[in-house]
Amino acid sequence: MLKKVFLAAAASLILAGATMTMAPAPAQAGSGCHKAAKAEYPDDRKARKAYRKDCKAHHKAYKKAHKKHHLFRRK
Repeated sequence: MLKKVFLAAAASLILAGATMTMAPAPAQAGSGCHKAAKAEYPDDRKARKAYRKDCKAHHKAYKKAHKKHHLFRRK
């Protein structure tokens, strides 16, 4: 019984590792948004532009929300 549990756990870890390596990387701003848009819409320039614009806006909002607060910050 214990042997089957360990075997099942090892199999699930192997499957989880395989799915983690095959998952696409999240889009980042800058060239990351460009590459993600190109991969998502290889033939449609208008859709790429809209996707890139949305991606950059999302990244900008994320950066603003997660701004680091420093004691000696320049203003």
